[in-house]
Amino acid sequence: MSLLQKIDSVEALKSLEMGQLETLAEEIRERIIQTTSQNGGHIGPNLGVVELTIALHRIFNSPVDKFVFDVSHQCYVHKLLTGRKGADFDNLRKTKGVSGFANREESPHDCFGAGHAGTCLSAALGMASARDLKGTDEHVVAVIGDAALTCGITMEALNNVATSTQRLVIVLNDNEWSIAKNVGAIAKYLNELITNPVYNRLHKDLESFLHTIPGGESIIKFGSKAKKETKDFFVPSSLFEKYGIRYIGPIDGHDIELLHQYMEFCKESTEPIVLHVLTQKGRGYDVAINNPEKFHGTGAFDRETGKTKSSGEQAPAYQEVFGRTLTRYAKENERIVGITAAMPTGTSLSLLKESCPKQFFDVGIAEEHAAIFAAGLATQGMKPVCAIYSTFLQRAFDPIIHDICLQNLPVLFCMDRAGLSANDGPTHHGLFDISYLRCVPNAVVMQPKDEDELQDMVKTGLEHNGPAFIRYPRGAGEGVVMKAEPEVLKIGKAEVVREGKHVLIWALGPMVSIAQRMAEKLHKEYGISVCVVNARFVKPMDKETLKEKAQDVSLVVTMEDHVVMGGFGSAVMEALQELDIQVPVERIGWPDKFIEHATSVGDLRTKYGLDEASIFNTIMKRMQSIDALPFSVVNAI
Repeated sequence: MSLLQKIDSVEALKSLEMGQLETLAEEIRERIIQTTSQNGGHIGPNLGVVELTIALHRIFNSPVDKFVFDVSHQCYVHKLLTGRKGADFDNLRKTKGVSGFANREESPHDCFGAGHAGTCLSAALGMASARDLKGTDEHVVAVIGDAALTCGITMEALNNVATSTQRLVIVLNDNEWSIAKNVGAIAKYLNELITNPVYNRLHKDLESFLHTIPGGESIIKFGSKAKKETKDFFVPSSLFEKYGIRYIGPIDGHDIELLHQYMEFCKESTEPIVLHVLTQKGRGYDVAINNPEKFHGTGAFDRETGKTKSSGEQAPAYQEVFGRTLTRYAKENERIVGITAAMPTGTSLSLLKESCPKQFFDVGIAEEHAAIFAAGLATQGMKPVCAIYSTFLQRAFDPIIHDICLQNLPVLFCMDRAGLSANDGPTHHGLFDISYLRCVPNAVVMQPKDEDELQDMVKTGLEHNGPAFIRYPRGAGEGVVMKAEPEVLKIGKAEVVREGKHVLIWALGPMVSIAQRMAEKLHKEYGISVCVVNARFVKPMDKETLKEKAQDVSLVVTMEDHVVMGGFGSAVMEALQELDIQVPVERIGWPDKFIEHATSVGDLRTKYGLDEASIFNTIMKRMQSIDALPFSVVNAI
């Protein structure tokens, strides 16, 4: 039996000898590679924190002591060591398997759920302050990545640590990567700290030096204040010490024995302390080391070659169509610039970077800054395009209102992952953007029915002299033929794709193709005549076409890949009320709850009644309930 198989609790981990831990680390890496090659996942970050996580669980006492992981996509090792190494881990990121992120509902060892960067330190500080107020003595450990320091939230928390608590351990896991290579002054500062020859020579020789002086042995053993002062005699104070937080490191994050020694020191600290550890993203798997951006988070892959397993999809991905279209127009107009928040490849802005590097900006994990930065560019005659996933754009809601829409600035937002990101779960589903955008004055909100219409909308957004938002789903398009020359769409004008007289389906985005199949089936099986409209625009709504098509039908059906609460269907109902059209409305979309992770979008559609069979039944039942079925259909039923 392997060492990992024997560990059924953190107590079992603590019972291992120091010499057994390297073997355990190898077994954990093998398990992560094996599972992620089948299921996909965040392989690189997890392979980098194996020794670090082992040391955390041996020195501290989870779940009494609290571990808060920034983003928490690096918690696979933590899960394996806290009773989730069996079938649940085999089904990582799949239906009924464990989440790819920390999840409070999953285990008491997951004290704080997360999926977005920068939340860790604030949450940990809140826990530490609560402990102080209650008078208990548990430890709180915040595990942050170096990329988290590019987040404004983290810097706000740093500013409050020293005035809020005297006991907080911050582990800075520094691998020089977030998803893409880290950018900005913080990344440069950490690199200078790591490569400082004076510091490194001192750090290397410090233990030997302390052995030679009176009392040095006790300094090494207990990590007294003199050790800090010895370091500071040679090295300028760190950024963290300016915030009143003690700093030690950097140390090798793969040296288990060294990690134990320093964490013991941190555990006894009577002041907030940062332990800076250096780790290697993808450690133990050469393919991941050589391709850190791809293997930050990947789909299923061949473990020998690292090549992504084919999904069978032949159509281009929506983000690729966006990237190619934007790059095409940026080459023609140097005032067009692209902005990403540490996601150049995921958004396909990497295409712009390759072709027009001066027109490309990666601001790091700083969505609020990205939005206001774009606003500043726009005031000076530039045409900024922010490519940010729907779920991450939530962070920029205030800048969208206060800095962009209030001033009616021509900033284009392209929101990938609108809809479900099935394997990642609720922190990454883009199900709320319509609700939080359609209430904002001056905002134009649109969604294409296919990849060809996406290129039309990119061109439309670039020519629109005001704020515009395009939402589109993850993955492959519909496989339609792409026009050689994209068209500029009339703002707020819908497209009637099928005429009909009994039912009106007002559909948005990928739901349009489903609506067309529903219409064909309803007509073929029951003779029900269905009008299908590709809405294109959530805001402004095409009220003229809505009035024309809705006033004589028996039922209006809205279809959206978004929550129904305050979503597209709600917008249609509001428009019908304004038009004084009294007609029953059936809204089809995601329910008012956070949707869990699953193996596929199809699994979740089936569960929540958004698969085609369920949608068909929903329409039929609603027509039957309002006595709207044709006479011949009633007799047939």
